[in-house]
Amino acid sequence: MCDETLLRLALQVLETAEPRAKAAAARAAARAWTGGTVPLGGPVEAPDRPARPAEPVCVAPGKVPRRRLNTLAGRCALMHAIAHIEFNAIDLAFDMVVRFALDSALDDARRPEFVTDWIGVGDDEARHFEMVADRLEAMGSHYGALPAHDGLWDSARTTAGALDARLAVAPMVLEARGLDVTPGMIERLMSAGDRESAGILRIIYEEEVGHVAAGARWFRYLCEKSGHEPASHFQTLVTKYFRGRLKPPFNTDARKRADLPANFYGPLV
Repeated sequence: MCDETLLRLALQVLETAEPRAKAAAARAAARAWTGGTVPLGGPVEAPDRPARPAEPVCVAPGKVPRRRLNTLAGRCALMHAIAHIEFNAIDLAFDMVVRFALDSALDDARRPEFVTDWIGVGDDEARHFEMVADRLEAMGSHYGALPAHDGLWDSARTTAGALDARLAVAPMVLEARGLDVTPGMIERLMSAGDRESAGILRIIYEEEVGHVAAGARWFRYLCEKSGHEPASHFQTLVTKYFRGRLKPPFNTDARKRADLPANFYGPLV
């Protein structure tokens, strides 16, 4: 009899370093859970840091190359940065499951729904990574060819002990920032004649709205249980756990679609 569980499969994702293999493991775990072939299982210990490949080399954020999108090298640099974000996002979603699926803040009746949401997010992020990695290779580059930074995982480390803080910072700040900046990237890629890359970013953009919405939904659920007013509690947590201030301009339309209105983030500017 197979004793595999969803939490063990999710842990395997975090422990897989090679990027394509990590994405494949994420997608396989999602299929196993949504197909009903594995139970949730008992607790497993989340690593402090997921396994990482030797490349890309991580450097300080200011040392990541920025180039104009009217050159092939510039478009490769942008898509490499997007690939790195999506690669990290796989681990953020699966760390959410490994670290918090059995959290006492969740009612047992809602636990499978929480897991399904975040496994689905992880599946999306893995598919996004594969699309961007494929595009990089079609452009004559590959993921790992350029340096990257580790800022996304820094935020994960600071929120490792609190589900409400993780929800506030990861989907409701970091992914919401993607909603702000991605339309401009799409426009610039179209202006440069790179319709293929722009089309991939459009898919990512639309699906990220749902990821932010999942974060906002579960954050409100926790606030309802704890008696916190959601907007003010969000501001308290972001002030405590997120380094720096939120940067306008904000894509208010996309944020509203994700049920993240301006009274949440506006006072933090």
